[in-house]
Amino acid sequence: MFSFNMFPELPRPFNTQYRCFSVSMLPGNERHDVERGGKIIMPPSALDQLTRLNIVYPMLFKLTNKKTNHVTHCGVLEFVADEGKVYLPHWMVHNLLLEEGDLLQVESVSLPVATFSRFQPQSEDFLDITNPKAVLENALRNFACLTTGDIIAIEYNQHIYELCVLECKPGSAVSIIECDMNVEFAPPVGYKEPVPKQKDEGSMNVEHSELIPESSRFIAFYGEGNRLDGKKKKESGGSMQSGVRIPYERGIPDYNYRIGTLRFLRNSRPSSVKENSDDSVDFKAFSGTGHSLRQSRGRE
Repeated sequence: MFSFNMFPELPRPFNTQYRCFSVSMLPGNERHDVERGGKIIMPPSALDQLTRLNIVYPMLFKLTNKKTNHVTHCGVLEFVADEGKVYLPHWMVHNLLLEEGDLLQVESVSLPVATFSRFQPQSEDFLDITNPKAVLENALRNFACLTTGDIIAIEYNQHIYELCVLECKPGSAVSIIECDMNVEFAPPVGYKEPVPKQKDEGSMNVEHSELIPESSRFIAFYGEGNRLDGKKKKESGGSMQSGVRIPYERGIPDYNYRIGTLRFLRNSRPSSVKENSDDSVDFKAFSGTGHSLRQSRGRE
């Protein structure tokens, strides 16, 4: 007889302690790809153990510093570390308050898929990026999950930017592998909104002439001159008195102009005294006497 297992074996949790080190301590060439993401390097024995436990993919882990109870979450990049050791990015070591060689609890977890996250840049330099969402989306490809409260580090144009994960949905820790996640940014740390300059109500009533220095106001025929023959020059009739406003004349800028007023000028000929008197004679065309410049020879 054949027996069938009606209940498939459930995956058992992976829970082990390792000595943790930063990626800079990894033997061989420098691994900049580890520093730019949120994944760790584990020993080959961890892969064998995870295979026997029927672990669920993607492999996500909860990292806990037992001394300080600081927690974060990560993925795994490779299984090439020395036995009993794990290597972490520097920003992850800093968040967990770990020292080189400290014990780190590594436990397998299953996280919900992310739908929303909110980040706060830790410096105002992040505002110099033209398209921050595109830069962040490209950098998060090296991450497997996010944890609320973590300060992650991303690299762009050979510059490291730190961002604090303020909020995640639908949980405090989420998986960002193959997900459609909405991203928002909070104002950077230390950023202040520019205060608009308030216009003084009294400044609108200030005359233009008061804004012009006394020395720059126009005065007709004012100034000094020198004679070419060396004789003593005559005194100029114009004089500039400080504080005395020059009355407006046609052809001269009106420094007393007020905003919102219109001035209409008429080219009317002033009436003479004879025209205004009662004894004035009515105008007659071609009336009056004439004179010839030369006289006729026939006339005496």
